[in-house]
Amino acid sequence: MVTFILHTHLPHVLHHGTWPHGSDWLCEAVAECYLPLIEMCDRLRADGIRPGITFDVSPVLCEQLAHPDFPAVFSGYCTEHAELANGDIALLREESASEDLLRVATYWRDWYTETLDTFTAAYNSDVIGQLRRLQDEGSIELMTCGATHGYLPLLAEDASVDLQVRVAVDAHTRHFGQRPRGIWLPECAYRPRYPWRTLLPVSAYSVARMRAGTEEVLAQHGLEFFVTDEGALHTSTPLGVRGADGTRTPYHETYGAARAALDERSPFDLFRVGSPTESTGVGVFTRNMQIALQVWSGETGYPGDPDYLDFHKKYFRSSHRFWRVTDVRADMAFKQVYVPEWAKSKTATHAQHFVEILEVAAKHRLSVTDAPPTICLPFDTELFGHWWFEGPMFLEHVLRGIHASEVLSSRTASEQLYAVNPLCEISLPESSWGKNGNDTVWMNPETSWTWEKEYQLERRMRLLFEKHPVRTWDATCARIARNAIRQLLLAQASDWQFLISTFSAKEYAEMRFHNHHADAMRCCDLLERYAVSRRFTKADATYLNECEERDGIFAEEIDAYTGYHEQ
Repeated sequence: MVTFILHTHLPHVLHHGTWPHGSDWLCEAVAECYLPLIEMCDRLRADGIRPGITFDVSPVLCEQLAHPDFPAVFSGYCTEHAELANGDIALLREESASEDLLRVATYWRDWYTETLDTFTAAYNSDVIGQLRRLQDEGSIELMTCGATHGYLPLLAEDASVDLQVRVAVDAHTRHFGQRPRGIWLPECAYRPRYPWRTLLPVSAYSVARMRAGTEEVLAQHGLEFFVTDEGALHTSTPLGVRGADGTRTPYHETYGAARAALDERSPFDLFRVGSPTESTGVGVFTRNMQIALQVWSGETGYPGDPDYLDFHKKYFRSSHRFWRVTDVRADMAFKQVYVPEWAKSKTATHAQHFVEILEVAAKHRLSVTDAPPTICLPFDTELFGHWWFEGPMFLEHVLRGIHASEVLSSRTASEQLYAVNPLCEISLPESSWGKNGNDTVWMNPETSWTWEKEYQLERRMRLLFEKHPVRTWDATCARIARNAIRQLLLAQASDWQFLISTFSAKEYAEMRFHNHHADAMRCCDLLERYAVSRRFTKADATYLNECEERDGIFAEEIDAYTGYHEQ
């Protein structure tokens, strides 16, 4: 009944810089989050405990982790950081620093050395392979996400939404050997069926036209469930109950337990999502905000405990973190030295407290309804290890506590969906898990220019492919088109607007969007010229080589999408 869903995603940063923005992000996530969580699952399995958690892994992240260049990049990252820690030790001794600081510097040197050994020796430099192994053993479930984490409700073309989902399903199947049952909608962003138009000055999309609901696209690709935020559930519209024969009993004709569930619309229940005129049978899990807040809040939740590693204060020489939270409101000058043993002890205490919270919630729910409760707890995977360094230790203790509980069990999303088999149907509003529960973080005065350019690009590409359909392509046409579509997908990543809006890496995000947009437009120009003249120069070949070496993702999936088959 407890369903952990870990949203595992990073934008395409491999071959796009290192520090402070670039492949270091990817290496940090592998070292601090992905490897510790895989090790956690292996320890639990060794003790006869099935983790039963669900990871969604974005396809664009899969492509980076599976890239042949990544092992060397990660090896260099860990080696460099171990050497930096050695330098810290020398400098701290020279400055007669406290033994406490020296112990932490030594801790980091050993930690990076051991992390690299785990990556290479224990896991064969293959994160994707280890996740697939855990899936095949039945330890975890893997689900997918949008291909490049495109913000689906704001994309202008139905074909763009379909492309993000289709490529995601196909790439996931290639990497993990199984079709995904569920999808994490990027930013939990959902759009219902309604006449959509943009308010931006892009005339092609300024006239309202009926657009399919997100759940309709998911159903077309065989996806059975997604995740939404609690606010969206509470503002949803009850539609009725869908019977086994596919007939819907309207809301006003329902009664009893079904009517109570539709009226309450509790995050402890699962629902199906449809529209007043369409029904798809796609299930929806709702984040239990009150319970989840205890885990992810840096101010009121566990990560703010004084003994945990402080994320923000870093040593000037190496950027290693030597200090503990001490006080979430304290000035950086007053942070005290980190003591790993104290932090480790706190993870067990906090996990026990959290399991008790889960038990109380489950018991209370069972006391008021006969329906089996679902406690859905979705988090960014980076919370466990990166933002909260001790997070994987905490999660392991929680899963052990759930295993020992007489009330709780840990179930993957698919297992819980099939166990509950929800029949109540609702219509969700347009929503996300961002600020205000809407599109504000991604569409605002700071980011609207990106959408104007993206809409113009979507329009141009549609017209270009209508003018030069796939049946007229040769291998060079297909290659150019593949690169154009790839750059469109990369430009659509919601990460760029998020980083611009939060000012966390504004200039980098603006640069990345500009570059992908410019590459997509250049590929469109190249396709336009070549399709007419069949002229392809040495400079054209060099340019495409550079694009493919830097951004060579989803080649198989894009060819399958366009329907191109080499003659």
